[in-house]
Amino acid sequence: MPASRVSPIIVPPPPELCLIRLSALGDTCHTVPVVRAIQRAAPQTRITWVIGKTEHALLRGLEGVEFAVLDKSKGFAGYFELRRTLAGRRFPVLLHMHPSMRGNLASLAVSADIRIGFDRARAREHQWLFCNRHIAPLERQHVMESFFGFAAALGVPAGELEWRIPIPEADRAFAAAQIDTDRPSLVISPCAAPRFRNYRNWHVRGYAEAAGYAAERYGAQVLVTGGPSEVERSYADGIIAQSRAAVRDLVGKTTLKQLLAVLERASVVLCPDSGPAHMSTAVRTPVVGLYATTNPSRAAPYLSRHLVVDKYPEAAARMLGKRVEELRWGTRVRHPEAMNLITLPDVIEKLDAAFAERGIGPLRRAM
Repeated sequence: MPASRVSPIIVPPPPELCLIRLSALGDTCHTVPVVRAIQRAAPQTRITWVIGKTEHALLRGLEGVEFAVLDKSKGFAGYFELRRTLAGRRFPVLLHMHPSMRGNLASLAVSADIRIGFDRARAREHQWLFCNRHIAPLERQHVMESFFGFAAALGVPAGELEWRIPIPEADRAFAAAQIDTDRPSLVISPCAAPRFRNYRNWHVRGYAEAAGYAAERYGAQVLVTGGPSEVERSYADGIIAQSRAAVRDLVGKTTLKQLLAVLERASVVLCPDSGPAHMSTAVRTPVVGLYATTNPSRAAPYLSRHLVVDKYPEAAARMLGKRVEELRWGTRVRHPEAMNLITLPDVIEKLDAAFAERGIGPLRRAM
């Protein structure tokens, strides 16, 4: 993590603070090391985290953190519930780390003296108006590095990245029943959230071929994971039907804590830009990330950037007619053919590197 190059806004960290990062799974995973850095630097600081209901299911039990949960499915009633939860409290500092209108509305439930948000260039959806201080305007950062701008605002160094997301023993037992650690394993999480309309998803045939390759070359157990959506169910069925490997189907069969335990136990994870990529990073499992619609310099699994299949520059040139340097930071290539630029040899090259990183070599064939 690069060292901070900016002057802090408030030093030392206050005795109590509130932070807002509602979603998504990947971004809340990026937030945890910021929380851990603050806890190391200022163990006396009490932290209240305003978070989404789904994301809380993953992070609940996080040591030293009080959660205030926003259930967005309840509409405005959810914001009123959040306001009641925080009623009567005033925080010295609010870290408004979610530049969106939902984040802005949630911030209205938080009474705070100093309200720190993103710099104006990154303060999307008028976040600027809901804050009275702003982090330094650094450009072209990975999302996690941009979040550490809030730690820097408190005079807190990034230090070593640390997550320690709690996983109950029952969920680790569930994962142990799925993956035999005496053999290598590959977990395929083929789909981004359904709201992305498949723009981030590679094709079923490619995943099926990658599963067969991992099983035949490394003797890997192969598992496919995902949520209960129709798209994810269709992908799983297609991969299982088309692969030469025996594939264990966990789609729609895990809680988020169980999924985290499965990812922790895996040798390697294969997925597009999605929550499981960053969940895997949080448990330090190597991720072969498939990126064409998203710039991996901004959103790759942070500890596995060297394992990313990066077709974003080619997609930008073909679909948008521009070089990456000409695009606004964070621009997505929203084209249904972008992920088809990724080839099986691209993926195999990175799978080989990931298994080698784990000290796993190819099977020895009988002469």
